[in-house]
Parts: sequence; structure tokens; C-alpha cells
Amino acid sequence: MKITADLHTHTNYSAHAVNTVYEMIKSAKELGLKAIALTDHGPSMPDSGHIWHFGNGSEIPPVVDGVLVLYGGEIDVMDVDGTMDLPESYLKDLDWVIASLHKRFVPKLTRKQATQLWLNVAKNPYVDMIGHCEQLDHEFDLDVVIPAFAANNKVVEFNGNSSVARPGGEENMKQLALACKKYGCRVAVNSDAHSMWHIAKINGVYEMLEEIDFPQELVINSSYENLVAELKLHNKYKVTEE
Repeated sequence: MKITADLHTHTNYSAHAVNTVYEMIKSAKELGLKAIALTDHGPSMPDSGHIWHFGNGSEIPPVVDGVLVLYGGEIDVMDVDGTMDLPESYLKDLDWVIASLHKRFVPKLTRKQATQLWLNVAKNPYVDMIGHCEQLDHEFDLDVVIPAFAANNKVVEFNGNSSVARPGGEENMKQLALACKKYGCRVAVNSDAHSMWHIAKINGVYEMLEEIDFPQELVINSSYENLVAELKLHNKYKVTEE
């Protein structure tokens, strides 16, 4: 399986990333991708830029050099209530919103706390995808949360950078994938690239999905048709002409 879109990438708007918006788009095109989501960190992250960045999506055309560009954000969940680190007035206008947990803001949670957190996030109408939720410090009840994600059209991410950035969660990711397969929850396979050289680089995720015979039709970025259908479901497809 190959992906046709990378739905979790960072530009040098997040200062720990390397490349510009156009460099990331150009690289996606050279790799043969049909779409890319630019999802820089929300304003609470220390090296993130000004909040106004997230209201600036109209400056970038929806298609650049033949690549569909989703102007979004990786927005931190700040507490068990599901509070996001970006106001709704900004979230509602983004093309692709990832809800992620980072230990900087949310330390280790009990299983009950993590379960409640994700149930609260599942109700948020502005969240499109759940980022790298296989983390060891935030384990949750899969049989409770994954059906809620599926019912609320939340895409679950399998992050190709997790084995490097969050080692030790490989078995959790496999169990997460099995739960998504069981409950028909749609997923995306992404790189979490912080440079143009890491776009579409996936470490071990394809092999894991093949091992469990994961249905390709549940992978929203396995084809452009799947992606467009998902974006329309979220009212995020802005292209007027094919």
C-alpha cells in the first residue's frame, strides 16, 4: 500500500521544522502525492508562531502545482475536558484539524482519564483526525473510544514517525489498528514530516497493517477518491472543479 496524500506535516512556521510551505508542496508533487496537509503546531507549543497563522489559509490556493493543499493544524488537547489550544473561531476555518496529546501539556493519565479525554474530543465538531494516540502514557479503552470516533467521523492516525519520536508504542498501535478494523473506523497513514525529505516516509506502519489484513478502503489517504469522499463528509473539500 502507498499513500496518495500526507495529512500530517510541519513547515518552518513551527520553528523545529525545516522547510517552507512551498518547498513542502513542491516535494509532495515530486513524490507523486495528490494532496498534502500543512498542520503546524498550535500556539501553545513554545516554538509555534503567532495565532494569526491559523487565520491565514486564504493566502494559499486550494490547489498548488496540481497538489491539493489542506491548510490545517496539529492542535494540542490541553486537559481531560478536551479543551483545544486554538479557539473555535480559528478551528472552524481550518481545512484539516488534528487533535494530539503531548506530554508537555498533558502528563501521564490513568486509563479512565484518557478514555474520558478522547470521548470529549470525539464530540468536537471541528476535529477531523486524532494524532498518534497509541502513546504509552495515555492508554485508553479502545472498545469505548474507537466506536465513538467512528460514530463522529474522526479519522485515527497511524503515525510513521511514532517509532522514532515515541518508541515503545508499536504494540499499542497494532491494537489500535485492530480496534479500528473491528469497528469500521476510518484511518490515515501519515509521516508527521518536519522536512521535505521525510514526506511520505512511513516507518513500519505498512507492514503492521498488512500483517493484520487491514481493509484498504478504511484508509482515507490510500486513494485520492477516498480522500475527497472524506473531505466532503467533513465539509472540507474546497475545489470547485476537478
